[in-house]
Amino acid sequence: MAGLEFLWYLVIAFSVIAYTVLDGFDLGVGMLHPFVRTDTERRTFLNAIGPVWDGNEVWIVVVIGALFAGFPSVYATLFSSFYNLTMVLIACLIFRAAAIEFRSQKPSPRWRSLWDMVFAIASFGIAFFIGLAFGNLVQGIPLNAEGELEKALFNPWRPYPILIGVLAMALFTMHGAIFLVMKTEGELQEKLKKWTGRAIILFFIVYATTTWATWVYMPHMTERMRQSPGFLSIGVLAFLSIVNIFWEEHKRRYGRAFISSCIGIALFVALFGVGTYPMLIRSDIDSATYSLTIYNASSSALTLKILIIIAILGVPLVIAYGIWIYRIFRGKVKLGSHSY
Repeated sequence: MAGLEFLWYLVIAFSVIAYTVLDGFDLGVGMLHPFVRTDTERRTFLNAIGPVWDGNEVWIVVVIGALFAGFPSVYATLFSSFYNLTMVLIACLIFRAAAIEFRSQKPSPRWRSLWDMVFAIASFGIAFFIGLAFGNLVQGIPLNAEGELEKALFNPWRPYPILIGVLAMALFTMHGAIFLVMKTEGELQEKLKKWTGRAIILFFIVYATTTWATWVYMPHMTERMRQSPGFLSIGVLAFLSIVNIFWEEHKRRYGRAFISSCIGIALFVALFGVGTYPMLIRSDIDSATYSLTIYNASSSALTLKILIIIAILGVPLVIAYGIWIYRIFRGKVKLGSHSY
């Protein structure tokens, strides 16, 4: 039973990594979108992610569906506790999709400016609220003995979760800037090269601040590393991946910088897992007793067996489809009559 719980936990962790790595650069492109001025440049941004953004969003559906099926009490507690934030996040996802599809349907500058603004605001919102949710899961929420939220004690707008929200925005902005350099050429690419260096520096400042805040104010996140120093290697590798982004950007090897950015994001999610495991929702009233873990919040053994079989069949298909799409649309962005 414990083995099945852990396997399903790994499926969710893999899906979270896939979403943050893939949709992360989409969000970064959206957050950089308002800083270019010409219609051609903004269309280039949209067409850089146009063939893949909707496929990248599939992974967030997988995460939510996996929680619902494998850890239903976690699903119920999470989305009821963050109900208002979830509604805002869903609205941002909807409006981002609408902005991408509607923006170039009319030549009117006012029409396009409206959807440009919607696209940027939605991208900022998605990145920030995902980070805010992760930050609250790290710090914990007031769950009582019945696994219910003590609403009078809960404030999701605490300093540490807000800091994680800012970290997510800085991380995805850097990730998106590096991606855009790979997809563009000419004058726009030269402009983006300058932006990329600034985005990397901004991210490193926020990353260093967040690391310090976690070490000082969230000691439970480093407890497993103190008990088993081998886990410290994940943090070291995450740091080295960020340093390598600096190095590869300095050498103008943006493909390698993007790979390092992907690895860094994956390692950050791994650090979150190491710090919180086996908890899925930490209770800050009594974390040892009231928290929801992969063991006390899982579905039945039969359900988990069926889910693992479905995952073995379905996840490789999603991965194969993604690889196929990225292979077809590899290379620089070329605007045509059918482009966004």
